[in-house]
Amino acid sequence: MRMSIIAASCMCMLLASVSQVNACTGISFHASDGSYVVARTIEWAGSVLKSEYIITPRGTQMVSYTPQGRNGMTFESRYGYVGMSVVEPGFVAEGMNEVGLSAGLFYFPHYGSYVHYDASERERTIADLQLVQWMLSQFATIDEVVAALPSVRVVSLDTSMSTLHWRIAEPSGRQVVLEIIDGVYHVHENKIGVLTNSPDFAWHLTNLNNYVNLYPGTAKPQEWNGVELSSISAGSAFHGIPGDVTSPSRFVRAAFFVATAPQRMTAFDVVLQCFHILNNFDVPIGVEHAMGDVPQDMPSATQWTVVSDVTNRRIYYRTAYNSNIRCIDMHTIDFARVKQGAYPLDKEQMQPIEMVSIK
Repeated sequence: MRMSIIAASCMCMLLASVSQVNACTGISFHASDGSYVVARTIEWAGSVLKSEYIITPRGTQMVSYTPQGRNGMTFESRYGYVGMSVVEPGFVAEGMNEVGLSAGLFYFPHYGSYVHYDASERERTIADLQLVQWMLSQFATIDEVVAALPSVRVVSLDTSMSTLHWRIAEPSGRQVVLEIIDGVYHVHENKIGVLTNSPDFAWHLTNLNNYVNLYPGTAKPQEWNGVELSSISAGSAFHGIPGDVTSPSRFVRAAFFVATAPQRMTAFDVVLQCFHILNNFDVPIGVEHAMGDVPQDMPSATQWTVVSDVTNRRIYYRTAYNSNIRCIDMHTIDFARVKQGAYPLDKEQMQPIEMVSIK
């Protein structure tokens, strides 16, 4: 247990000290056949995350951390799930359970605020980094999650670290954003299907009005005082879309790409579409650091990208070290018998290269 507490403390320090290098972006789509797919990136430019995929069977006993150690709320998994973790197996950043509920955490600095830790309430206290684990293991629908929220107290492991907010989705195609502000739960219906980081979700929706002039394609020619103007290149109709990696800019860009993308026929078509769109949100090493202060052992700040087909219970992912897409088919997992386990996303941190033979 001591090693786990140390790992939790390290995670707190990382979150607190590298707030400028987190830039997660989430998108989602419906396919023509009724399938629903959610996708996201996870960025961390301070160091290489210890990320693993987690297999958790039904009946697994779990205990939450508190600022005092691993002595918080205990719960047993009603549903098996697969998740992508950071640092600790319980710190699930993105995942899906066997009935298709999907949940993920997104960095939310400066705008969220939880209740203060109260040791007398530790039996219903859960760390924010473990809220995804709790949701996936306990619930089948968004309504069930929302109904149960008042029964738990969400706290930070360290008050110096950033808060989080969460995306929750289900096979019906419904998606919500959960934010905790002044200790109060706020659940927003996410019809636009996009999430990034701060400010709060309602602010991002309002900010989209500043970009009502954007539309897909090429702007029409105009004449200004006898001077004919025409587009220099294709795509001029959305010239001015923000291209930086700040959270507001990424939200606008993601919302535009989602709104203008054609609807694909099948879930698999959508999965591939999500990977292509999220290519635009890869954050290269260097842009978020001062000159001369760049990590040398990381190929990208975008450490992994995951796409979840919640209809067909398939999780697809790729990493900064291996851009090949890998798939976990949850139908092949017997969650009544499988052993609990944590496995590295990459067996080796190296990009496979297929050599083309020329004869």
